[in-house]
Amino acid sequence: MTTRLRIALTAGEPAGIGPDIILLLLQQQQWAEVDLVVIADPVVLQTRADALGISVRLREYSPTTLTSACPPGECWVLPIPTAVPVEAGVLNPANAPYVLATLRRAVEGCLNGEFASIVTAPLHKGVINDAGIPFTGHTEFLAELTHAPLPVMMLASHNLRVALATTHVPLAQVSSQITRESLTQVLTILHHDLQHKFAIAHPRILVCGLNPHAGEGGHLGTEELDTIIPVVQALQQQGMDLRGPLPADTLFTQRHLQGADAVLAMYHDQGLPVLKHASFGKGINITLGLPIIRTSVDHGTALDLAGTGQVETGSLYEAIALAVQLSLK
Repeated sequence: MTTRLRIALTAGEPAGIGPDIILLLLQQQQWAEVDLVVIADPVVLQTRADALGISVRLREYSPTTLTSACPPGECWVLPIPTAVPVEAGVLNPANAPYVLATLRRAVEGCLNGEFASIVTAPLHKGVINDAGIPFTGHTEFLAELTHAPLPVMMLASHNLRVALATTHVPLAQVSSQITRESLTQVLTILHHDLQHKFAIAHPRILVCGLNPHAGEGGHLGTEELDTIIPVVQALQQQGMDLRGPLPADTLFTQRHLQGADAVLAMYHDQGLPVLKHASFGKGINITLGLPIIRTSVDHGTALDLAGTGQVETGSLYEAIALAVQLSLK
């Protein structure tokens, strides 16, 4: 290891905008005392740079040869080849194993101390499944690689953090997946990582109800009475500052959010639309509950924009900045 902070940056789906936002951001921004190592196919990066009119020198990375910072216009690349040539905007299931190989290499490097953290560009879940590989998302895959029992997905902006009790599951399965045991684990992980990764000594967490009006005393569903309230009360007795369950349609108002450090939503589309409306393009995806640090962008592969140059790099910048911040704690 060098004394410089070393962060792995996976380029995601090669036909999407991952290569674009990485190349564009590295042209715009340099980090003092930080080495960003892009894990990708150099041919994909060079081809996309040519399409974008970017002049870049790709320097091949190895753990033993990285001894100095890359100047502007240069980029460290840990090469992993795609299976077949890549066309911007056109998905090919043959390259799905390549995407997963970049993640495996990044995780390996974090676990052995080679990298301080991972920042991930967006991948495409559908094409990975089309390749015959069962896959639900970055969050679950990274948990599998690191043997983490329960990952917790959280998106954050400058003034709001929203974590999820369930991640990428069909809406019809949400209720059955919220058990007293799982909710206790999620809230415990969220509380722990707010303390130990974000240095918030006494986190205040708002907990959404699952049903409209948080169940209306059982008239609109009993999940609050049967599961959420007992868990919240038990953890409050252990010293956690939890508020709820609160109706999700009024929780995301200034009166409730003032002084809160995070919100726990019960499912993906309960909490994330609010955060993305407030900060899309500047938000950050963080995976809690892992033995490593992982941040990501708040958007998808945007296949129609790949190779056009019409992309924003704000979310990637914020994801890298947070990875640096968390890595230095």
